[in-house]
Order: sequence, then structure tokens, then C-alpha cells
Amino acid sequence: MLHRITQANDHPLRPDGRYVLLWMIAQRRLRYNFALDHAIDRAVTAGVPLIVLEPLRVRYRWASDRLHRFVIEGMRENAEAARSFPITYYPYVEPRPGAGTPLLHQLARHAHTVVTDEYPCFFLPHLIAAVRRRIPARLELVDGNGVLPLRLADRQYTVAHSYRRFMQKNVLAALEESPQPDPLSSTALPCPVPVPPKILKRWPAADFDCLLDGDGIGSIPIDHTVPAADETPGGPTRAAERLDDFLSRKLHRYPEDRNHPDRDGSSGLSPYLHFGHISPHEIVQRLLQREGWTPEQTSKPNGRNHGFFNVSPPTEAILDQVLTWREIGFHFAFRHPDSYDTLDSLPDWAKRTLQETRSDPRPFTYTLEQFERAETHDPLWNAAQREIVQTGRMHNYMRMLWGKKILHWSATPEQALETMIHLNNKYGLDGRDPNSYCGILWVLGRADRAWGPKRPVFGSVRYMTSDSTRRKWKLDRYLRRFGAQQHLPLGD
Repeated sequence: MLHRITQANDHPLRPDGRYVLLWMIAQRRLRYNFALDHAIDRAVTAGVPLIVLEPLRVRYRWASDRLHRFVIEGMRENAEAARSFPITYYPYVEPRPGAGTPLLHQLARHAHTVVTDEYPCFFLPHLIAAVRRRIPARLELVDGNGVLPLRLADRQYTVAHSYRRFMQKNVLAALEESPQPDPLSSTALPCPVPVPPKILKRWPAADFDCLLDGDGIGSIPIDHTVPAADETPGGPTRAAERLDDFLSRKLHRYPEDRNHPDRDGSSGLSPYLHFGHISPHEIVQRLLQREGWTPEQTSKPNGRNHGFFNVSPPTEAILDQVLTWREIGFHFAFRHPDSYDTLDSLPDWAKRTLQETRSDPRPFTYTLEQFERAETHDPLWNAAQREIVQTGRMHNYMRMLWGKKILHWSATPEQALETMIHLNNKYGLDGRDPNSYCGILWVLGRADRAWGPKRPVFGSVRYMTSDSTRRKWKLDRYLRRFGAQQHLPLGD
């Protein structure tokens, strides 16, 4: 796993440690998981058992019933799957802010090693920074974010073509270093040990019957005005079902259908990728295996979005989404931890053109509350906003239009960015993610080029309109579902 493992503190391995602790915070699954592979290797080498701690904290921005339930549904699946393997799986859901703070420290006191996920976005880098020197054990970070390791690139790639060329030069070697599909099925781990009773007494394991079938989530101090997205339940099994459905029913028409709001041609996998319920390695391997692909088929790297793998056009198209457009966002967040979600991350031409148009009159201006309630003059924009509020998802093409019009109808680019981030992160199951931040900043010019002619407000930033969207795509079904409704009521 070259480039994927980093030692986060100076503590040595503890020879007398009672177990290896896998602190599962980003890649929340028991398959195709580099961090799990590494934790198993540490445990087998040391001859000690493996404990997997999967926690869910309260204090993260935009915490809600929607996000909590999705994660907890995955935790319940992991708990059920873990019963078949020689590990101790310990799910913990924090009941109130700060209640779980000492738990990691207490478990680390007797750990040979603590292994956890490296994730370049949202609050997780700050969490690692806060605990890495405090915990009394070695902390090792494992990058399982993408097919290409985050540390592989030696420079920042600012446009898709250059990143794609870099990916094409390195992807074959990366695919040879895939995580194990089922690492717990053939491992020689020692017999598991229980979590110490003193720890369980203070930090009880999650009660899934109460949390998911009772009113347990309702007692946690999070935002209860954002309900669970029932159409998109969480968990590795649901992720696998989505992938199977996409491969069997949608893939063959993916290039034609993915931008049609009426056809729902996308994979629907982005929430599962974000919460680590499925691995990009598994997706890519399934796609290539389905084609009977072999490495000898590949062409020389050229940066084009087709013709490299030499598989069918639909498979080339989805591979480009997974390997280029998703991973360029992760690499950007990793290399720019302090600015990936700000206007400072834009290319110079975009900063310059948005500054030049800063004082341009806006045809309409709306407040954050009006945007959130879908109270604009544009029925198509309102439908896109209703979609993400109600379902936790937004159609790919509609999300681009949604963002462009927020820029058009906001007093400043800063206000537009703040609105996009808040609405996407509050309601989207795939928000708070390097890929979604990259998509939002794309609206303002990141990973894009200057376009002409220059327009008011946009300058040289790519322009989109609802009228052109209506002419380009069929929207009857989409508007019947999301367009003919009253303004959305919001909670306190």
C-alpha cells in the first residue's frame, strides 16, 4: 500500500498491547477497505485480536436525522456482518455533545496500534489533528479515498484533462494494489476479545432497535427538521444493490440518460461513496470485469475522456466520472486543506472575472431563506431545490443549473458560495465531500476554462439558463414530481 499509510504521531508500536484498534470514521465497511486490510495485518503480525470501533458523534455541522440515520443504517449492517468474523465490532452513537470524547483515549491505552481513515475534508482532518498527539498509542492513517492514492501526485492538477492524463499514467498500477474484497473471510486473526465492561458501562454500544425502529434518533440533539431520506437508505448492502441495479438496467444508456432529469440515469452511488459504504475500487473492478477487460487493451495516456480503457462507451463514461471527476476533487482538497471550500481555490482567470463583475446589477436577488424555501421566480430552479430537500439527492444536470442561478441571483460571489455550501451540505446525502465541494466551486470556474462572450454577473464563467435546460432535456416527469408544489416550510 505504497503512499497510503502515514504515521500520525511519534508513539512506537506497543509490544504488550492487547489488541489492534481500527477507528472507522470514513470508510465505513468491512469489504474493499485499505484501513481494515492494514489493521488486520498489524493484528496478525503482533498476534493480537482486532477491535473495530465505529463511532458517530453529535458535534458536526449540519447533523440531522437524515445524515444520522444513513450512517446508523450502515452501522447496523456492519454489526450484523461482523458476527460472522473473528473480530470485535463496537458501534457507538454519541447521545449528547462531548459524551464520547474520552472513549478513543480509553481504548487506545491498551492498543498495540490505532489505525484510522485519512479523509481530506470537512471536520475529519481537524479531528485527527486534535487527537493524534493525545492518544497513548501509535496512530496510523490509511488513505482509502480513491483508486489513486492522494500522495501519488507531485503537483496540483487544475483541469480535468491534465488530471485525467495523470490518472491514465498511473491507474493500472493502482488497480493492481486493490484492497481485499473480503479480508475477514480468510484471515488468521486471534480469537476476539470483548470490549472491557467498564468501557461499555460508560459508553454503551449502539442500540439499533431503539435508534432505527424506535425514537432513539429523536432524543439526540441534532436537526430534526431534516427528515431521513427514505428513498435512499444507508448501508453496504443497499450500496451493492444500487450498483447491481445500475449495471443491469442503466449502464447501457448512461451517456444518453444521465443528463435527462426525467430518466434518472445516474448511478445513485454518491451518498454511499461519501459515507464509505462502497469502495471506488469495487465499482471500477465490477465495471471492468463486466467488459472482460484486460490491461493490454489500454491505449497510451492522452487525457481524453474516452478511448483509454477501450471498453464500451457507457463504461468509459462512468469510469471517467469515478476516476477523473470524483478523484480530482479529493486531490484538490488534500493539497489545499485550508482553501478547498473557498473562492481562493479558484483559478486566477475566474477570480479576476468575478471581481470585474462584482458590481453588476443582478436581475433578481434572494436571501438564503428564500432559496431554502424554493421561493424564487423560476419553477425549474424551485423544483431542483425541492428535490434535494425531499430526497437528499439532486439530479446531476439540475445541480449545475441550480448552482449557476444561485450565482446569478446572489449579491456577491461569496454569498453565492455560502448559499450553495449550506444548502448542499444540509440536505444532500453526498454533501460535505471533496467531490461535492469541487462541483460547487466548478459553478464559479474551478476545473473549467474561461468562456465567451462575457456576460453580466458571470463574466467569463460558464453560463447556464433554465430556458436552455428546458429546450435541451425532457422535464415533464421531473416537474410533475417536484415542480407543482407550494413553498417549503422550514423548521425553527
